[in-house]
Amino acid sequence: MSGAHTLPNQLPPIHSFLTTRPQTTLSRLYARPSACLAVFRLLDDVARQIVMSLLWLDSKTGVDLTSWVAPNETARKHYTAAVQGLVRLHIAKDGNGRILVLPAFQAGLRRALTGGGDHRSFGVPFPIARGKDAMTTEQLDDYALERWESILHFMVTSGSAVGRVAPPSNAVIFLLRRSGLMVPIGVEKSPESRITSQGFQFLLEDSHTQLWDLLLQYLAMSENEGRDLVEVIGFLFMLGSMRLGQEYSTENLSDTQNVMLQDFLDYGLIYRRYPDDGTRFYPTRLATTLTSTSSLSFTSSKHEKAASEGFIILETNYRLYAYTENPLQVAVLNLFVTLHSRFENLVVGRVTRESIKGALANGITADQIISYLTVHAHPMMHKNSPVLPVTVQDQIRLWELENNRLKSDNGYLYEDFNSQGDFDLVLSYAKQLDVVLWENREKRKMFVREDGHENVREFIRRRAEA
Repeated sequence: MSGAHTLPNQLPPIHSFLTTRPQTTLSRLYARPSACLAVFRLLDDVARQIVMSLLWLDSKTGVDLTSWVAPNETARKHYTAAVQGLVRLHIAKDGNGRILVLPAFQAGLRRALTGGGDHRSFGVPFPIARGKDAMTTEQLDDYALERWESILHFMVTSGSAVGRVAPPSNAVIFLLRRSGLMVPIGVEKSPESRITSQGFQFLLEDSHTQLWDLLLQYLAMSENEGRDLVEVIGFLFMLGSMRLGQEYSTENLSDTQNVMLQDFLDYGLIYRRYPDDGTRFYPTRLATTLTSTSSLSFTSSKHEKAASEGFIILETNYRLYAYTENPLQVAVLNLFVTLHSRFENLVVGRVTRESIKGALANGITADQIISYLTVHAHPMMHKNSPVLPVTVQDQIRLWELENNRLKSDNGYLYEDFNSQGDFDLVLSYAKQLDVVLWENREKRKMFVREDGHENVREFIRRRAEA
């Protein structure tokens, strides 16, 4: 048994979430064969090999697999980490080195692999549509990409592009705020939002990671609302086990899962040919790849292909050329690039001090900007070492340092005191309140924070009346 490429204890986000759940919850979840198969598919190579080696054994005491491990430290670390991960997921039990697959997971995965039973945890196919009513995988991909990019576009433009791109639902906007990807502009309940530094980092991730980031927040929100977590997670795993292009019936779904079905229309995970028809639905590629370890790719979209290949050329004179017509990619660039010209498949702009300052003001960091430009650099740029011009990278970081040197605060300037004694008394009182931001005793001036202004002014008024 050899080691995998990454350490097994680096669990996928959904596995990390499951490890915090009690064993009773996971036992109920593992009663669904689709859930067992989904969890198994997301295990690393070593953990999957351990499970498959023990799945068909009925030993009550477990099996010692250490003799299968290659005699080197790296292999032993991988094996130990894989076992620990299985134990945390309540898939296996480790008794003095003897590994035993727990009955709940063993029975569920066996049923998933052999078929049979009436559990319907993999969904109930709807009769295949014919002719013009049948949906192709390309149509489903286009729909899913359009819905998903509308969410990302809203994040980037803070909703200012209404009309060109349909905005997401209020439920999606609420989840974006709850996730810390966006914050309201002004008061807490303001309908307007802006992207955060965490939100920009979110844009740097691939679609599969982005989707799970939001779904984990959805799981936490569902739990807070009192929904049955097993029903919620079970439905996600059911979607991940479905076949793209197949229409499914809703007859086996619970009330909670029907609510989720409606929610997931907003994210592009679900498509309905007839919006008012609650009896059937199509899972899109966003849904069917939930439990896949491969990266998500919409092969029918030229936008997705351009993004994966890279489309940005950045010159040493700070001029930028972006070979794209995707509104989302253009909107992202507009966060930190001054755009000058836009053609059919080309956008021309320049990285300027003002454009970087604007991005920094929104919480985006210099490293995030450089990372985005590097990740999406044109293949021609990757012939360079480093990929981006060093002068441009250094200047972006210098602009960030310059921005960090300056800090502004709202407040009030106090001056024109009658005597040094009056100034010292007021200054002493303001310091007791801890509201002094700046002082100059020689010129009898001080600057007081906005929240301390009323108290200091009232102190001066009382002294004047005394």
